Amino acid sequence: MSKLSELHKKAAEHFTHAARHHGEAVKAYEAGHHEKAAHHALTASAHELHAHGHAQEAAKTHAEEYGKK
Repeated sequence: MSKLSELHKKAAEHFTHAARHHGEAVKAYEAGHHEKAAHHALTASAHELHAHGHAQEAAKTHAEEYGKK
């Protein structure tokens, strides 16, 4: 797998994990488990940061490798 493919794959995986944790946060909040909801929200945020980092690196790599003509 190429570096670009790996970066996009990692970004997608982290966004998927973030979405899952946001869903769990909703369930916990609606059940009155606010500490658990906060935990899931923070975990989701961490996954989003990682996803954005991988996506940014992928975009930079695309520009460096394919943007020059």
